[in-house]
Amino acid sequence: MRTKILILAAMLPLFAAAQNPNFTITGKIGNLNKPAKIYLDYSSDGVGKSDSCELVDGTFKFTGHIENIASGRITLSREGIRDKEIYGAGGLGDVIYPSFGKENIRINSADSLFNAKWTNSKVYDESIAFIKAVGPPVMTIHHHANAALTRATPEQKADTLFFKALDKKVTEMQASRRKKIVEFALANPNSYFAMYSLSEANYGAKSEVILSVFNKMSEALRLSYNGQSLYKMLSADKVTALGATAPNFTQKDVDGKSVSLSDYKGKYVLVEFWASWCAPCRAESPNLLKQYAAYKDKGFEILGVSVDSDKAKWLEAIKKDGLTWTQVSDLKGWESDARKVYGISGVPANFLVSPDGKIVGAHLTGEKLNKKLAELLD
Repeated sequence: MRTKILILAAMLPLFAAAQNPNFTITGKIGNLNKPAKIYLDYSSDGVGKSDSCELVDGTFKFTGHIENIASGRITLSREGIRDKEIYGAGGLGDVIYPSFGKENIRINSADSLFNAKWTNSKVYDESIAFIKAVGPPVMTIHHHANAALTRATPEQKADTLFFKALDKKVTEMQASRRKKIVEFALANPNSYFAMYSLSEANYGAKSEVILSVFNKMSEALRLSYNGQSLYKMLSADKVTALGATAPNFTQKDVDGKSVSLSDYKGKYVLVEFWASWCAPCRAESPNLLKQYAAYKDKGFEILGVSVDSDKAKWLEAIKKDGLTWTQVSDLKGWESDARKVYGISGVPANFLVSPDGKIVGAHLTGEKLNKKLAELLD
C-alpha cells in the first residue's frame, strides 16, 4: 500500500503541471458592460473546451491549457445569450474563428470582435499570413454571402438568378481557396496551417491527389493529431467511392426517433449533409424541394444529416426552408459521427445511394443532381 501511495504522490506534480494554464487571451472591446458576455470555444488535438466571462468596461480575460495549437471560436453577445449572435441577424453575428498557441495574447477593438486587432500571438500572425496566401476561410466567405443577402432588395430576394449568382461566387471562392491550399502545402511542407487545411482541400478532389501532397509534408505534421485525422479521412474516400456500399449509420430525427440509412433499402436516397449556418446549403434547399416533389413517388427519398450542435437552430432552419423529408442529427457539430464515417470536409456534401445500397453519385448539386435523377428515374 505504501508503494502505491508513493507512486501517486510522485505523479501529482506531473498532473498538476499538465493542468497549469499555458495561454491567456486578454482583451478590450469598447466600453461594454453586463449583460454583455464573451464566449470562447476551442479545440486542441481533439480535446474541446468552452469558457465565458462578462465584460467589465469592455475588458475580458481567458486562461486555459492546450497541448498544441488550438482552433477556436470567440463570440461576443451584447445580450449575454450564447450563440445568439452566431445564428441571428442573418448569420452576421459578432464572431471570429482564430487559431492561437501557448501565448499571452491581447485583443483590442473600439467596437467589435470582427474588427479586433490581435497582438503578441505568433500563431495568429502565421494564420493571417496563410489566409492572405490562400484566401478567406469558409466561415468568412459565408459571412460575406450572408451580408449580401441582408443588403439585397425585396426584388433580388425573389429572383432565383440573384441566388444562383451569389452561390456561384461562393463556390468559386471556395474552389480557389482549395486549389491555393494545395499549392501552399507543396511550397510549405512544415506549415501547421497547410496540414490543418488539407482536409478542406480534399472536398471535391481526388483523395490520391491530396494523399500525395500529404506524403510530402514533414514527418512531425504527418504524425500529429491533425495529420492522422486527415489520413483517416483520406482513407474514408475509398469507403465512399462510386460503386461502394454506402456505410450505414443511425441518428435521431427531430422527434428523437432512431433512423438508419438501411431503412431506405429499395429506394434511391440522397444522403444530404448540411447545417443551419451554411449559406450554400440553404441556397440549395429550393432545388431539393423541387426534385423531391418531382421524384418522391418514383422511389426517391432524401435523408438530411445536419452537422449542427444547436437543436433549436436546426429545427428553425428546417421549418423556415420548408424541408419535408426526414432530418437527423446527433447534434455533435463537426464531430458528427456520420460526417466522420463519410469523411466529408465541408458542407454541403451528399451521396446518392441506389436501392441496393451502392453509392452511385457524390457531391451533386443544382443541375448535376437534376440530370442524375432524371437519368435514373425518368
